[in-house]
Amino acid sequence: MTDPQGRTALRARWRERVVAPGVRRPSGTRHPLVAVAMALPLAVLLGVVFGGWEAVMTQASSVAVLLGR
Repeated sequence: MTDPQGRTALRARWRERVVAPGVRRPSGTRHPLVAVAMALPLAVLLGVVFGGWEAVMTQASSVAVLLGR
């Protein structure tokens, strides 16, 4: 039976050579605006679908006040 770390290392090397040659993997951090741009559409969708639009707006307003805007 092959150890999991060995398979993981093989997959990583395969991915580097075959799937995306020349593409560097991100360091694990992303710009806060990118995170907002990713999360905001989902938050709006869930707020509309589940009828919590007022709660979403209240929370957004509270965060804006905390940020001083």
